[in-house]
Amino acid sequence: MVFRFAQFFIKPLMSADATTREIKAVDSENQKNLLSDAWRMHQLQKHLSDEGHPYHKFSTGNWDTLEAKPKSKNLDTRHELINFYEEHYSANLMHLVVYAKESLDKIQKLVEERFQEIRNTDRSCFYFPGQPCTSEHLQILVKAVPIKQGHKLRIVWPVTPGIIHYKEGPCRYLGHLIGHEGEGSLFYVLKALGWATSLSAGEGDWTKEYSFFKVAIDLTDAGHEHMQDIVGLLFKYIHLLQQSGVCKWIFDELSAVCETGFHYQDKIQPIDYVVKVSSNMQWYPPEDWLVRSSLPSKYSPDIIQTVLDQLIPDSVRIFWESQKFKGHTDMVEPWYQTAFTVEKLTGSIIQEWMLSAPNEKLHLPAPNVFIPTDLSLKDVQEKVKHPVLLRKSSYSWLWYKPDTMFFTPKAYVKIDFNCPHASSSPETVVLTDIFTRLLMDYLNDYAYYAQVAGLYYGIHNTDSGFQVTVIGYNHKLRILLETVVEKIANFKVNPDRFSVIKEMVTKDYQNFKFQQPYQQAMYYCSLILEDNTWPWMEQLEVLPYLEAEDLAKFAPMMLSRAFLECYIAGNIESGEAESMIQHIEDVFYKGPNPICRSLFPSQHLAHRVVKLEKGMSYFYPAQGSNPTDENSALVHYIQVHRDDFLLNVKLQLFALVAKQPAFHQLRSVEQLGYITALVQRNHSGIRGALFVIQSTVKDPGQIDLRVEAFLKMFESKLYEMTNDEFKSNVNALIDMKLEKHKNLKEESRFYWQEITDGTLKFDRREYEVAVLRQLAQQELIDFFDENVKVGAPRKKTLSVRVYGTQHLTEYASDKSAATDQQPNPVRIEDIFSFRRSQSLYGSFKGGFGQMKL
Repeated sequence: MVFRFAQFFIKPLMSADATTREIKAVDSENQKNLLSDAWRMHQLQKHLSDEGHPYHKFSTGNWDTLEAKPKSKNLDTRHELINFYEEHYSANLMHLVVYAKESLDKIQKLVEERFQEIRNTDRSCFYFPGQPCTSEHLQILVKAVPIKQGHKLRIVWPVTPGIIHYKEGPCRYLGHLIGHEGEGSLFYVLKALGWATSLSAGEGDWTKEYSFFKVAIDLTDAGHEHMQDIVGLLFKYIHLLQQSGVCKWIFDELSAVCETGFHYQDKIQPIDYVVKVSSNMQWYPPEDWLVRSSLPSKYSPDIIQTVLDQLIPDSVRIFWESQKFKGHTDMVEPWYQTAFTVEKLTGSIIQEWMLSAPNEKLHLPAPNVFIPTDLSLKDVQEKVKHPVLLRKSSYSWLWYKPDTMFFTPKAYVKIDFNCPHASSSPETVVLTDIFTRLLMDYLNDYAYYAQVAGLYYGIHNTDSGFQVTVIGYNHKLRILLETVVEKIANFKVNPDRFSVIKEMVTKDYQNFKFQQPYQQAMYYCSLILEDNTWPWMEQLEVLPYLEAEDLAKFAPMMLSRAFLECYIAGNIESGEAESMIQHIEDVFYKGPNPICRSLFPSQHLAHRVVKLEKGMSYFYPAQGSNPTDENSALVHYIQVHRDDFLLNVKLQLFALVAKQPAFHQLRSVEQLGYITALVQRNHSGIRGALFVIQSTVKDPGQIDLRVEAFLKMFESKLYEMTNDEFKSNVNALIDMKLEKHKNLKEESRFYWQEITDGTLKFDRREYEVAVLRQLAQQELIDFFDENVKVGAPRKKTLSVRVYGTQHLTEYASDKSAATDQQPNPVRIEDIFSFRRSQSLYGSFKGGFGQMKL
């Protein structure tokens, strides 16, 4: 493998057919991005810059730029590609990172043997002096029309690149303050006025020659009407920073947080780590390749002040996005066809905006009380390998797993509120969603300090209620957790904030139709298979009628019956974990008027999945919900079994063996589309395999046929597999299973999945490895023949077909084709009629007192 990798740089083939395939892949990827607002607005910022500067160029490429236009100029793309390689590939410009268990001497020998033939022609790095924005591209207000609902402001300044002063961290310091969300911050004020729902600030689009400082603000409908006031308030806050001067205590605090984060950073996947370090090697001196800019350690108020002085009206670029500008634009960006208009600003106009902006109390943040000072490790008495059921009552179960592997001062806490009233109708699902978002909204200015200090929290609705998650340094975790619990217990509806959150939720549901077609297909697949779930259209339909008083009545009802499933892991002692849950029980279940009561046995919710009939093939055709999207998508789902060690490893081995051939055949050879994948699906312990393909070149029905053709082709490859190849794949899967979890979060997610599914097989990987070691090649072939092979008598298939605008004719014929003469495949006419008519798999999760241990 290392030899092959090295040869790519030494003697790359760059064959004509491979070049053409890659051009098609780039074009397909570009097709995927055409309706993405992030890509569109990024290119618009580039478009409004100096045409002679490389920053102005098209970011990615497509068939036109890489094939059609070169050909019209009698240029051969492959020839140009080889010329580029000859001109610019040189060992002195390359950086190599090898991550391995072997000794340094052995690794060095390997590198020298394999990579020494990469030639060194002593080339220089690309260097583009000059700024991308001339005076005509500054002091501008750009109004642009996005694809999705919502309004956004992006305020941008060209600044000195942060990489030049990475130890001083001027952009990090300013981003920390301008992007702060605590009391007195710009966002705090905008939120209180009901004008903004999110704000971020920091450096972007940087090189050694140029850089931009960007502030991005998501606006409410009311905020859209107050754009000038918002920009005025931003400049007021920048003026406050000018007046306050650079504060050493803020820099020291930020530096301390970054240093602690560096020393206790989580281990990540080796592939991600080597990419990160090799990238650092291009920018930093050797002594900082590992540290890079994560430690602003050198306090230099002059350098910070220099960048702050660049955030002025004279150089600002304001990009304002809203569908309200539709029909009021006079220009179109050429690559993504974004409609926009440009207005010139002056410093005096922005001064007027500052003067007319509300006179709100903006001030610097307070000292951060959440910065951890106790980073000691607890003395774990019991070296338990898997979670244990530490405590159980009629109100809650507590699973506990002390850290015996990572030895970091961090913890992971998950409290799952199972509330039967939370998911009984589309209305209750939407109200639960608004409830959780309101809680996050109420906590934000307080808990933001915790997030800055490396202590993260989230409150999210689930299929059966809502979850509270707190992850990070354990020192002050309990303070944050108890504050979250108190907010839930004393929940009151603020009508003004309810209106803002309702507006956000409405736009989120409206924007569902702009999802990628493959995401829509995945959604329909879940809706067909998962019992007791509600469609987004019904939720969108009920939203307009829900008011603050509805939530005020619903919240106590939702919480009136609840069961808490809890998981606590990491640097926390067992007594401390029990004490946390006891406190939560006391808050919710104790006292003269308890907020919650325990569930009746009949109320415990179980996630159940539709059991497709053996030997049956179903398909569901749907028109893509975005009328301007040319992409179509197929999700071809093969349902196999209910969680079982032997069947699991057979399915996993099939997916491992078939994954690369599927990608090669369907994407590389047939060029069906950029998004082409074979993945496994596990929902509540029900296992299967998914082919996911998004395409503009073929309609979903045709893609379905190509998937079946691939399976027929793969069949012969599987039968012809040698015993050595089989053993090699088995060993590869064993190695994957024996790979240790990289960090506490990864380990906790693995165990939490077992808990939430009700399977509770915490030693799953050890058992599956044992089964794999005994697996015979014929068993894999038999599994394929029975469950996956085209026409297999036990095979159960569901194809979800989403048709884009290019394939509406095929959609009409798919929708109207008679299926009575062809009982197989069966077209699903109505998702809910189908779901009600099918058997369900039994749930592993039987409820309190019934879970198998």
